[in-house]
Amino acid sequence: MDSSLITSILVATIIAGTPLIIVALGQLIAERSGVLNLGAEGMMAMGAVAGFAVTHHTGNPWFGVLAGMAAGMLMSFLFAVVVLTLMGNQVATGLALSIFGVGLSAFIGKPYESEILETVGSIRIPLLADIPVLGPALFDQQILVYFSWALFAGIVWFLFRSRPGLVLRAVGESPAAAHSIGYHVISIRYMATLFGGAMAGIGGSFLSVFYTPLWVEGMVSGRGWIAIALVVFATWRPFRVLVGAYLFGGVMVAQLFVQGSGLEINIPSQFLSSLPYLATIIVLVIISRDQNTVRLNAPVSLGLPYRPDA
Repeated sequence: MDSSLITSILVATIIAGTPLIIVALGQLIAERSGVLNLGAEGMMAMGAVAGFAVTHHTGNPWFGVLAGMAAGMLMSFLFAVVVLTLMGNQVATGLALSIFGVGLSAFIGKPYESEILETVGSIRIPLLADIPVLGPALFDQQILVYFSWALFAGIVWFLFRSRPGLVLRAVGESPAAAHSIGYHVISIRYMATLFGGAMAGIGGSFLSVFYTPLWVEGMVSGRGWIAIALVVFATWRPFRVLVGAYLFGGVMVAQLFVQGSGLEINIPSQFLSSLPYLATIIVLVIISRDQNTVRLNAPVSLGLPYRPDA
């Protein structure tokens, strides 16, 4: 295997993992506050169609990203109103949001199914991009790839090195205690939920504007559910989210490579296409066997309603 092929695989793996990193880190923040939003699939779908539509009409991919972010935030705001203000069940509301978002995006996207956007170029970092093998993979990428790395670094600092991050984690662990010392639990959870929705919208717009610059119904293809699973796989730790996203991306690229290589193998293509999802399930099963680790890192109030005392 020559170096150019290795570089191509690394580039494809990083790009495939980028939307998962963005969405999963957003969900991690929401879940750290105690909010379990299972609507990531619907928020990504709405972000994808909004991003594509705005980019198509304006010709500006950055307007598309902003539109995708706004669509994701709007969806997450609807979720927050139901579960935080009206005290609805978080699991049922998240599932309803996912189904609603996927269906609505398919309806809105019908007029755009035959349209194709111009490819957004990568940003090359001089000198670093000339490093053999790793240079082109790490330093000649689209800007949202760099954004995902900056987001990772920012969230690590926010959660473990800042006072607001400590407050967020305290709200997720014991909302009653946080409320008793003067923190507005519901407002903090609203902001964390909106942030998760914004990241889901950006992840969706990445798919339709940068990754494959076209709109196709069902193009999210379960990535929202994978992002939610990655947070559990990572036991709510940002670094593990990064590793898990690239693991999924690597398996996805590997199955595409096998299908396109022309190798004589008697394996149905449908089975190869399912490998990334099977790999995720297997990893989750292995992780979930260590209940002590999961219980130690999971926010205590995750998914539980909270109404502050008057």
